[in-house]
Amino acid sequence: MQQLSNRLQRLAPSATLAMSQKSSEMKAQGIDVINMSVGEPDFNTPDHIKEAAKEAIEQNYSKYSPVPGYADLRQAIAEKLKRENGLEYSTSEILVSNGAKQSVCNTVLALVNPGEEVIIPAPYWVSYPQMALLAGGKPVFVEATFEQEFKMTPEQLEAAITPNTRMLILCSPSNPTGSVYNKDELRALANIILKHDGLYVLADEIYEHINYVGHHESIAQFPGMKERTIVVNGVSKAYAMTGWRIGYIAAPEWIVKGCNKLQGQYTSGPCSVSQKAALAAYVESQQCVEDMRQAFERRRDLIVSLAKQIPGLEVNVPQGAFYLFPKCAAFYGSKTPDGKAIENATDLAMYLLEEAHVATVGGDAFGDPACFRMSYATSDDNIREAMKRIKEALARLKK
Repeated sequence: MQQLSNRLQRLAPSATLAMSQKSSEMKAQGIDVINMSVGEPDFNTPDHIKEAAKEAIEQNYSKYSPVPGYADLRQAIAEKLKRENGLEYSTSEILVSNGAKQSVCNTVLALVNPGEEVIIPAPYWVSYPQMALLAGGKPVFVEATFEQEFKMTPEQLEAAITPNTRMLILCSPSNPTGSVYNKDELRALANIILKHDGLYVLADEIYEHINYVGHHESIAQFPGMKERTIVVNGVSKAYAMTGWRIGYIAAPEWIVKGCNKLQGQYTSGPCSVSQKAALAAYVESQQCVEDMRQAFERRRDLIVSLAKQIPGLEVNVPQGAFYLFPKCAAFYGSKTPDGKAIENATDLAMYLLEEAHVATVGGDAFGDPACFRMSYATSDDNIREAMKRIKEALARLKK
């Protein structure tokens, strides 16, 4: 009998990866597709980081690495957290993993028991609820709407907490919306969390440095919150190192020990050469980070201005990350030139791929069926051409 486990049957495939794959298949057929579906910087990894990797190869860093990561990399991460975030961690409170995605999954599997609840503000990154389900947990969604800048309020958080709540997953700057929680907003959420024993926050800060409103704020900074917070970060977005697969958690030592135990059984330590590249990223010049941030901010301004010129789209101004998440519900109920109905955001995203040859992702996958996501981690020319195609394709829809 060909039957996968119940565990796998509970999971949905990644919508972002599915759309990116479909885009790649069309490109392979010779179709000029602009891919705005995937969250990946289009910059190359900076040269000094690549040089560190070459040197690591020459020095024969080709053996198994320690499960929690090399000590010098964990020390560099601890120094980064103190320097940039004002957070004090020892190396025993840091675990390096095969990308921040594994860091998130490690944490959920280490803390969430079957039947326990995980609060996830919607819109959310597609993998959060799937990871909760993988652990046997129950995702509890809190609707943070376009009108509230996609940010959950303290009142919403309080209303969602039950005696069975184990974790809140908070992503700031946010994928898919680009929203950023400020210090006062985080303090208000922290005050709610501290009222409830046994409730932990997984703070996904992978977009920390792609921030257009100033200094990044971490919820771990408030009194009593460091003991309740698992900070997740890594090198993929800030240093254009997605394929190097290096992420980490900073958390209370007992949580790190648990995640280390788990990681030791199913992947062991992360890639030795990638760790040496990540070390260079953290300890050498940070100018590359600022240069890329400025480029993303310019692209943000460009795509927002072009999107606002498209009748029917409602557009906010994202404060971080590299995504635009416009409201597109005005097009639902429309028909395409060949008579197909546009019933939801996924239909609209598929229409834009087939008609405009622009790959986006419907907001249904992110828990907000009124919107769709576009990544502007691509060239200015691609942004201009993509928005031109989208504007023309949407104008062809008929009510």
